[in-house]
Amino acid sequence: MNKPTDKIHFFYEEPIKFQLVGSELFEQWLTQVISKEKPDYILNEINYIFCDDAYLIEINKQYLDHDTYTDIITFDSSEKEGQIESDIFISIERVEENAKELKIPFERELKRVMVHGLLHLMGYRDKTVEEVALMRKKEDQAMALFSI
Repeated sequence: MNKPTDKIHFFYEEPIKFQLVGSELFEQWLTQVISKEKPDYILNEINYIFCDDAYLIEINKQYLDHDTYTDIITFDSSEKEGQIESDIFISIERVEENAKELKIPFERELKRVMVHGLLHLMGYRDKTVEEVALMRKKEDQAMALFSI
């Protein structure tokens, strides 16, 4: 796996008690996903912000005018095509709930959500049935690259 680039950062909003274990491995993995999926893309910076439902629903209302819970919101702040710069907000509460409903480990669902946001930054969408199917396929391929 590639060496960490120090371009992917992880932040935590109170009151969550979550801490990402093995952040360097996650950084290496996400960097590898970019290089395999879009080798010509330039990674400027990604900030993953882990928070709770209350924090994320406020962002959803304020910036997207949605009054619903969600597991992830990805803000693409890149200024040029082919560059990745973003803040990605993830509700740990939603990820935990999704994992329980899907009867899968929390860590697996967290990886899926993290790479989901990254795939959006590389141009993948999930509005139509076909887009959702492709997104799931790309998520599975990316998750297979994670070696922990």
